[in-house]
Amino acid sequence: MTSEELDIAFKDAVSRINEHKEPFPADFLLRLYAYYKKATNNYSRPSSKKQIINAFKTNALFQIQNITSDEAKETYIELVKNYFLYRK
Repeated sequence: MTSEELDIAFKDAVSRINEHKEPFPADFLLRLYAYYKKATNNYSRPSSKKQIINAFKTNALFQIQNITSDEAKETYIELVKNYFLYRK
């Protein structure tokens, strides 16, 4: 997949998530959050009003610190595909 194709597929996956109206499982949201931040090279600190949520987000980011932006995009796309494929 070319860089341009990867960017298009990533944007499509983000749109699918943003358009979905039902709630997502918390662990799934944390993974999406971390891979999205890494994919977009957004290194701002988590900004939840609840410290425990910031701790979970920081931990999720820490777990994927050694992957590239492109790897994060690929993983994000796969997470979204699998979620919609296997959800009930």
